[in-house]
Amino acid sequence: MTKFSEMKYERPDIEQFKIQAEEIKNKFNTADTFEKADSAFLEWDKFTGHIDTMMSLAYTRHSIDTTDEFYDREVEYIDEQSPIFTDIQQSFAKLLVNSPFRPQLEEKYGRLMFKNTEMFLKSFSPEIIPETQETNKLETAYQKLIASAQIDFDGEKKTISQLFPYKQSADDDVRRAAWLAEGNFYNEHGEELDSIYDELVKLRHKKAVKLGYRNFVKLGYLQMTRNCYNAEDVAKFRKAVIKYIVPIADKLYRKQAERTGLEYPLTFADSALKFRDGNPKPQGTSEDILAVGKKLYHELSPETAEFIDMMYDNELLDVLSKKGKAGGGYCTSFADYKVPFIFSNFNGTADDVEVITHEAGHAFAYYMARNIVPSDNQNPTLESCEIHSMTMEFFGWRCSDEFFGKDSKKFRYGHLFSAITFIPYGTMVDHFQHIVYENPEMTPQQRHNVWRELLKVYMPWLKLDGSAFYGEGKGWQRQMHIYENPFYYIDYCLAQTVALEFWVIMQKNHDEAWDRYMRLVKKAGTQTFNELVETADLKTPFGDDALKEVAQACEKWLEENSDFS
Repeated sequence: MTKFSEMKYERPDIEQFKIQAEEIKNKFNTADTFEKADSAFLEWDKFTGHIDTMMSLAYTRHSIDTTDEFYDREVEYIDEQSPIFTDIQQSFAKLLVNSPFRPQLEEKYGRLMFKNTEMFLKSFSPEIIPETQETNKLETAYQKLIASAQIDFDGEKKTISQLFPYKQSADDDVRRAAWLAEGNFYNEHGEELDSIYDELVKLRHKKAVKLGYRNFVKLGYLQMTRNCYNAEDVAKFRKAVIKYIVPIADKLYRKQAERTGLEYPLTFADSALKFRDGNPKPQGTSEDILAVGKKLYHELSPETAEFIDMMYDNELLDVLSKKGKAGGGYCTSFADYKVPFIFSNFNGTADDVEVITHEAGHAFAYYMARNIVPSDNQNPTLESCEIHSMTMEFFGWRCSDEFFGKDSKKFRYGHLFSAITFIPYGTMVDHFQHIVYENPEMTPQQRHNVWRELLKVYMPWLKLDGSAFYGEGKGWQRQMHIYENPFYYIDYCLAQTVALEFWVIMQKNHDEAWDRYMRLVKKAGTQTFNELVETADLKTPFGDDALKEVAQACEKWLEENSDFS
């Protein structure tokens, strides 16, 4: 197997791509038997997988070092050319859905692939290529701006990722100073951040209008391949979050204020401190965390053991924070090599452990699906992918003693606390985007005002004191997904609800939970989100029952496990 450092990158040649694409399309279009059509379809799948591999390699290596001039140029090139690639892919998609051999292809590969393809055809047209090129450039500009942060703190220059541990410090002065320093960075670049987003909103709205939609909401849902629910279902979910989750989250934060001796409602900085003597930290070095991660996956199952050895042996993780590295974390894949890749920024907090579980959950799911043909059936829609990762976080509890030592009880409490209280925040991000894209003419200040009002509804435990950045209703600017992946964030909330259903089962029978999890994972992208939930015999998040039941179960467990004396 090829190591990451040995994977060869070649710039995708758009002219050569067009020539090869036409050859394969002609084979498919002139096929006089199903066998010939199927052969051409599989050739197309492999061909486009190679292009995706090159793009993924470029973006990944650029993320690892945003100052690398070679990959900086390559990403600029791909940002420019990717809409043209998409246009060519769409031309094949049109042949596919109209093929006389569609019934046989559906029988062999399933109907969902065709449903998703039809949604893809509704979400793109050559006439929106200029706007797509511009949005790509702006998204990259946002990423580079955040990666460029060099914040003076504790006598050193810190990236945003490196500042994160200070934002959780048990020392009130240090913690508050770190939040202020981060807020000052965003405020210093506030006009640029507002300008980038304002342009993105207007460009996305323009694309939607060109395609015949009233605003970007419909187009955004098509781009996210919402194939089994719509905006009305999500609105219903938001109402259930306000009804069932927000009151419990508020109780938990009131208890946190009592536990830490801090004033309620909490400032943004004080809300980050769950325990007066400090939030749980993983013990040992980064290498120690990776070693325990290997132990975890060796204990879970033979499949996970094989997977983690493959990842570690082939340099398929880059997790240490360093200057010039892009912020955040993600899992991607390289189709040519049939392997996933994990990118992250270790920062000395419990988040490091959650990288080893969350992002590895994505990676494991891809590894299990790597041989499924065609590639369209390897990955489900993104909210289903987040079930893989968020549920794996809870399976990671079995090694919490090794990860956290004396802090293991605090970690389990804090992790579940964060899981249930995250849902209001994530839902608020989605609600914010709906309002923004339904009203694209809003000014930047009006968007900040919307965020402030939503904070009062979804996160009433926070004090809006007018302090720099966060207290002014500008905190949404630090949420990468709002800039780069519109309407993605609700996926985390839907998945978190399902993951908490799995957590409830784990408390009773770990093996049953794992068996049901593997049933869902093995279906890969062959089922819709609702079908995958049903495969695991769980309840859909769109009904009241799922949210109500997980909220009550979490509240009960947290109450019973809240003694840290």
